[in-house]
Amino acid sequence: MNALSNISIENAHIIFRNFSGEESKFNKKGSRNFGVVLDVDLAAMMKKDGWNVKELPPREDGDIPTYWLPVSVAFGNIPPKIMLVTSNNMAPLDETTVNQLDYAEIASVDMIVRPYCWKVNGNSGVKAYLKTMYVTIVEDEFASKYQRNMGSEEVPF
Repeated sequence: MNALSNISIENAHIIFRNFSGEESKFNKKGSRNFGVVLDVDLAAMMKKDGWNVKELPPREDGDIPTYWLPVSVAFGNIPPKIMLVTSNNMAPLDETTVNQLDYAEIASVDMIVRPYCWKVNGNSGVKAYLKTMYVTIVEDEFASKYQRNMGSEEVPF
């Protein structure tokens, strides 16, 4: 398997959000992940390179399938840089705060995924890990009213 490059995706559409690592029928407890929808050309290229590209069947006859990539969010050896973006602020998320993305109303996502090439018992493939993500959330009409830019010397109450 050749050395692969990171994949940058602007204005990404993410699905199957499980940043909290909740156990479910499709997820073991503690496994933080999500899916990112791929366009047909990128999906074909990534599939050819061995990435774990999945396919959702079309909802209606004549539609094309939806291609998506499972992305792992691991905070072990190489933790991802995840930034929550609002109109007045940008805040880093870590493994204790990233779970808020599970139910956030998201306006846009830009991300970089990094490949991990694996080989086990004669099988091989490429697993996607989140490297960097900027998530812009939808703000309600009161967000700017209550937004405060506090300096480090200010008391938070």
